[in-house]
Amino acid sequence: MLGKTDAVANVAVKDLAVAKKFYEGTLGLTQVDAEGDEVIVMKSGDTLINVYRSEFAGTNKATSMTWTVGDEIDRIVKALKAKNVPFEHYDMPGIKLEGDIHVGYGMKVAWFKDPDGNILNLIDH
Repeated sequence: MLGKTDAVANVAVKDLAVAKKFYEGTLGLTQVDAEGDEVIVMKSGDTLINVYRSEFAGTNKATSMTWTVGDEIDRIVKALKAKNVPFEHYDMPGIKLEGDIHVGYGMKVAWFKDPDGNILNLIDH
């Protein structure tokens, strides 16, 4: 039914100005639209992301967005770290931590949070 229809990611934030600074300035996404002072629409590759104001911002305890970055993961983690983005470290069976990158099961993954605590990640495949 929906398999051929594009989807849009949604990320709840408390302060749109702070979120815009992070998503545009730190992560390099581009704002392509806005709906008043409640929603900004960001673009990452061919994906649209609605960054919207919500009192429930940051309450999700699971990963809310993933970027597949291939062999660029080490470079991107280093670049984000240079912009003072702290990375999350999780203890998971079969996974070892190499710096800020979790390695195991044939993949590399790095998790970080936006200013509201939304969990975001990078994966190499």
